[in-house]
Amino acid sequence: MAELVGAFGVPHMPGTPLAVREQPNGELGQLFGAIRQQVDQVDPDLLVVFDTDHFAMWYYQRLPVFAIGVAEQTSGPATDDWPGLTSFEGIPVSRELGRHLYVCGLDHGFDLTLTEEFTVDHSVTVPLEMLSPEMQRPMVPFWVNGIAPPLPLARRVYAAGQMVRKAIEALPGSARVGVIASGAISGDIGGPRAHPGGPGGPPDEDWVTFVVQCMRDGAIDDLLNAATRERLQKAGNVTGELLNWIALFGAVGDRRPCVVEPQLKSGNAYAAWRFD
Repeated sequence: MAELVGAFGVPHMPGTPLAVREQPNGELGQLFGAIRQQVDQVDPDLLVVFDTDHFAMWYYQRLPVFAIGVAEQTSGPATDDWPGLTSFEGIPVSRELGRHLYVCGLDHGFDLTLTEEFTVDHSVTVPLEMLSPEMQRPMVPFWVNGIAPPLPLARRVYAAGQMVRKAIEALPGSARVGVIASGAISGDIGGPRAHPGGPGGPPDEDWVTFVVQCMRDGAIDDLLNAATRERLQKAGNVTGELLNWIALFGAVGDRRPCVVEPQLKSGNAYAAWRFD
């Protein structure tokens, strides 16, 4: 059977590729580089990406709580036009793993949305470019609504991550699978915390510190209790992306990260778990 060999959490700021190209030894280059090193060392064959779409693929008229992409390939970053953002055609997707996750989700009581025609935005392409730049590892997008209230409950998202872990372990064959959580721990884009004249606002550093400490201590139950809709909203209007991390925690279980680096002023964290 397949096995889960690693889990990796990173943010997905659209300016990252250009910043890393211009300053490969800068802060972003070093933070993403530390996580990529862990990816390369466990060398997964396939990836599952827990992601929140930014209204590129999904919008209010068809906004699922959970969705899975099942195809042979995709492209991205959709309609994003951020300066320096890399565009990709033919991003490989594991149809077999995607359909397997979908069926396992149904069998475990998750009414998942399935799409066979989709693109991905920067929230998928940036982590993939930073952690698997040759795009040699087929991936499956697992979308979680972390952007449009009302958000799903943290414990339900955690259970979805547990389901993904069980599905990976039940996948026929010997594939080595890694999971990625894409998103911020705290952030506000165009919301009440935004700076005048700018799109973003300061993160809730106390919240980021708390979440990172829960990761380090393996105190995920404390995080699930604290991550209410109201608390996520208080930490910024894109803090729902933390749900992608919570899905990853469900897949990881009680294992503690081998790497975890907070980036308080940006509201982000970088972390890796290995199963070797």
